[in-house]
Amino acid sequence: MASRTELRPVVRLRSTAGTGFTYVTRKNRRNDPERLTLRKFDPVARRHVEFREQR
Repeated sequence: MASRTELRPVVRLRSTAGTGFTYVTRKNRRNDPERLTLRKFDPVARRHVEFREQR
């Protein structure tokens, strides 16, 4: 049986606006095996932009 850290790893989401701002979250590897992409607020750019998972 897989442990919790293997199934839900901690991932960093980096802003695509080029500001270098990151969010830290967890993802379910079973439901989202590919890289995660979320639209979130970037306080440096002061607008909503796409954040992509970095490895």
